[in-house]
Amino acid sequence: MTAGGVQGLGRRRFLALGGGLAAMAVAGCGSNTGREEQPEGGSGSGSGDKPKLSQWYHQYGETGTQQAVQKYAADYPDATVEVVWTAGDYDKKAASALLTDSGPDVFEYGNGPTIDMIKAGQVADLSDLLGDAKDDFTPSLLQRMTYQDKLYGVPQVTDLQLLVYRKSMLQAAGVQPPQTVDELIAAAKKLTTGKVTGLFVGNDGGVGVLGGPALWSAGLDYLTEENTFGFDDPAAIESFRKLRELFKSGSLLLGAPTDWSDPSALTQGLTAMQFTGFWTFPQLQRDLGDDFGVLPWPKLNDGGKASVPVGAFSAAVSSKSRNVDAAKQFVKWLWVDQTDKQLDWAQSYGFHIPARKSLIEKADKLKSGPAADAARLVNEVGRPQSPLLWTPKSATAYSDALNRIVKSGADPAAEIKTVKAVVDAELKRIAG
Repeated sequence: MTAGGVQGLGRRRFLALGGGLAAMAVAGCGSNTGREEQPEGGSGSGSGDKPKLSQWYHQYGETGTQQAVQKYAADYPDATVEVVWTAGDYDKKAASALLTDSGPDVFEYGNGPTIDMIKAGQVADLSDLLGDAKDDFTPSLLQRMTYQDKLYGVPQVTDLQLLVYRKSMLQAAGVQPPQTVDELIAAAKKLTTGKVTGLFVGNDGGVGVLGGPALWSAGLDYLTEENTFGFDDPAAIESFRKLRELFKSGSLLLGAPTDWSDPSALTQGLTAMQFTGFWTFPQLQRDLGDDFGVLPWPKLNDGGKASVPVGAFSAAVSSKSRNVDAAKQFVKWLWVDQTDKQLDWAQSYGFHIPARKSLIEKADKLKSGPAADAARLVNEVGRPQSPLLWTPKSATAYSDALNRIVKSGADPAAEIKTVKAVVDAELKRIAG
């Protein structure tokens, strides 16, 4: 599954946010691949003449997750599927395994396979798997997992980050839920009284989580539709200056006992508004009852848009699988055809949103209150956490620049040019 926060970092770990500003390590695997030796292109030694497939997952933290995926695999009638449940540096191990003939047949990866995996031919094209179900999947997720009109991952479940606020605190202060960045800054100042600070966006002042929302609020993005650098623009300068203004305002909570991915700052009354993750809703409901509401990150101006970053673990197929077609059919069976299992995976182990619109409507936990509002935002204003061509090197350059702007008051225009040089070089490398 996808994003996770402090509560769910074992299972729905927080995926690299916009700009890869906060990538978390995932589980890793030892020498066991879960795949027995098979004749090249053959069906292997599964049950009878059925092919044997290896399916890799990182180690989730929520109780029952391992048993669930093992049951899903056991229910599949057309292959013997062995689940490899791993702990350690999963991202690195999975990437390394794709270079060999002994890696997984099917594997999950955060926000889909990387552009380097795709360009190297390490993953199979899954475009033919969705069929009529394509329009049912969250569009922003499919966009993130598509390159040159080919789909390389099938979303398993959706997570998002959004603004959560204490209704009672806003009402007592006479503050309306903010719809623009200026309204958010004004609200944060008015809500800062005594021991309560108006807004919490992380102990780093939002550097780790607001890289994407800051661009989208200004009507920009990391990259343009033509995959060129996307924010060498005065609107980006203004948006970054607003983040700096927030940091210096005295209305931004810094040094909280837990970071943004845990809701304790909000539930303990340290802040009135917090940028956090959907996975925190069970604790919010337990501690606050109905005393909380949700908002997207607001727009900067009329040219910008409100947004919620969304991400998902996706199922992918190794092109080095000894039976690519069988692996693809298993992915189709589990993540396209078996809607009951998809709903179970999203709702029975933690608090998450199905990757399909029709299943959101069937999810009992998402039918009312803030959870229903959050689920609606996914398909109304959801944005992929970062573009497929936004590489780790580009992400690091942006994170470093944003850190200098927000915390040290560096000149946004100069910092943007520094980031652009790195991104342009990365895009040229990818195109080469």
